[in-house]
Amino acid sequence: MTQAKVFTFCMIVGLAGCAGASAGDDDPGNPNPGGPGGPTDPGGPGGSGDPGHPNPPPHVEPTYPTQHPRIYISAHKDRLQQSLSSGRAAATRFRTVVDGWLGGNMYWGAEAWHPALLGAVTGEPKYCTKAVAVVEAQVASAESAIASGGRPAVANDSYLDVGGMIGDVALVYDWCHANLSANQKARWLAYANQAVWNVWHPNQARWGNNTFTWSGWSVDNPSNNYYYSFLRATMLLGLAAKGEDPQADGWIDQFREVKVLGQLIPTFDEDLVGGGSREGTGYGVAMRGLWRLYDIWKSTTGEDLGALTDHTYSSMLSFIHQIVPTLDRFAPTGDQSRDSTASLFDYQRNYLQGLIALHRQTPLAGAAQALLAACSVPKMSQQFMAVDDYLYDNDVPATSLDGLGRTYYAPGIGELYTRSGWDKHATWVNLIAGPYTESHAHQDQGSLMIYKDGWLSYDAVVDSRSGLRQETNAHSLVRVDSGGAAVRQIASTHAQLVALHAGSGWVHAAADTTAAYNGNSAISKMQREIVVLEPDVVVVYDRVVTAPGTTQVWQLATPRAPSISGSTATISGAQTMTVRRLAPAGASSSSFSFTGDSSGDYNGGYRLDATISGGDRRFLHVLSIGGAATSATASGESTVTVALSNGKTATVAFNRDAVGATLTYGGAPVTLGAGVDQMPE
Repeated sequence: MTQAKVFTFCMIVGLAGCAGASAGDDDPGNPNPGGPGGPTDPGGPGGSGDPGHPNPPPHVEPTYPTQHPRIYISAHKDRLQQSLSSGRAAATRFRTVVDGWLGGNMYWGAEAWHPALLGAVTGEPKYCTKAVAVVEAQVASAESAIASGGRPAVANDSYLDVGGMIGDVALVYDWCHANLSANQKARWLAYANQAVWNVWHPNQARWGNNTFTWSGWSVDNPSNNYYYSFLRATMLLGLAAKGEDPQADGWIDQFREVKVLGQLIPTFDEDLVGGGSREGTGYGVAMRGLWRLYDIWKSTTGEDLGALTDHTYSSMLSFIHQIVPTLDRFAPTGDQSRDSTASLFDYQRNYLQGLIALHRQTPLAGAAQALLAACSVPKMSQQFMAVDDYLYDNDVPATSLDGLGRTYYAPGIGELYTRSGWDKHATWVNLIAGPYTESHAHQDQGSLMIYKDGWLSYDAVVDSRSGLRQETNAHSLVRVDSGGAAVRQIASTHAQLVALHAGSGWVHAAADTTAAYNGNSAISKMQREIVVLEPDVVVVYDRVVTAPGTTQVWQLATPRAPSISGSTATISGAQTMTVRRLAPAGASSSSFSFTGDSSGDYNGGYRLDATISGGDRRFLHVLSIGGAATSATASGESTVTVALSNGKTATVAFNRDAVGATLTYGGAPVTLGAGVDQMPE
């Protein structure tokens, strides 16, 4: 793997063995470009709303067990024992993996809590013997580093892996408590307490007699993946040592009162309406660690923290809609440095497993279970993830995705998804318009992605080596060049989805992304409006006003070279998409190969460009798949009549200067104005 790929892999999993990986683009030495904050109604006029849990359970205050094992085991021991004794495949595989480790077969990602779990469930001493030895080695190594005047590995990469490493200490301390000597208990807790204290006191952090301050990267940003590692270490240490160490109650208060109730839930309720993560779908999958914390806390204390914010339930919906119809890939939004192709992996499986466990009584859990059963990862592919299939093996019956709504908008992350159906050959469309506040997010406001049996329009990050192509020229939007360089979208800005409506056979949406350029004088208007004529036609209208001397480039990033004939381009793959440019007439079309990019980062990919000088311009395109549109005839630069292969005709007349259009399709004209309608779940 490249350095960046190793870092992301380690960061999301949270492994001690990855402590030396590079911090890549999330280097805490760089200023945080955003973080919590933004408008209360990121959905724009009309709002979108958050579906939330349909039947939230009554709140139960936490109670704390006093006997070891305290954490998780009591609530699940019978189930986990039954899985092993009955020979269920997930349980058998997990035990085989751990037994192999005990027998000398090291596997990547092995963590001490894996054998400790089997020790607590089965009572067999060999498992705790192994777990204790692994943690003892971690603690002894840390003590040696401190004695030499240095920092232990847990402090590497701005305490990125504190959740994995201190989580190991805490879980083995609790689950294998009887196997520890008094000396070990005292030493382990002293080390763990210092690590967690340092996390929350970056300007005073110490090891031994030496001060080791650090940046404090994301200690107050619940939207960043580091935060969930910090929470894991704090929660598990507090629960494991409660009543035995004077600092334990403080860690529980820090986790529950200060961070979750006082910071995370208010932030999520304001900033992440509709679910998901502003870091995108690559780094955002780190939220699977948060679902696990919710589950462990509830299983241990009885309190359902995940139910206190609608974000949890909504994330299951947004995630389902992010998966493309072939159920083997997800929307490549934001940095994809573990695997730039955005192929479904164990992490995505685990993300959904955790949400199913938290919402097992809801109909949506059955639909999610059906997705897991039918997707390209029906069981964990990696040995270190076998534990998750064991823990989340459940009896939630798989139902069907067919009953779900086909259009979903998550205003907190600015993502709109719509599809023609839930079959694997459906057409899927994504439009991006929302907050740009995290370092792993891209300059992709206004970008359009289309999928049918494969990518037709995508994020060019898919064909990059690094998975880190954030710039505007990697996305399907209108790029503006000024002074010989592309005008950048700026972090801590908020684009808006200003219209969303749906009717029989059509979906209408409009995005105003002007704000993403943060008042740059080169751009005074940037709006994109689409009408999807289901299943296979997308009409795209762009209002662009730029300063004299600028250049406007309408871009469509695609994995295959477009064949250009005048104002029409054809992109052929598993499906063929025809791109008809109806305005502006004076634009010139060309094809750009990403392998020719000066960065040398691309393995492939192309971009269809329509270029024209700056000014007050309108772009009108009709994109059709598989010959779905037999003709497209313009009337001026803002109106088009599309003849469809099914014999129907649709006319879309966009307002030239303001958001809105008139759609005539199978009946009387429909006026489409600003306002965001709530889509059915």
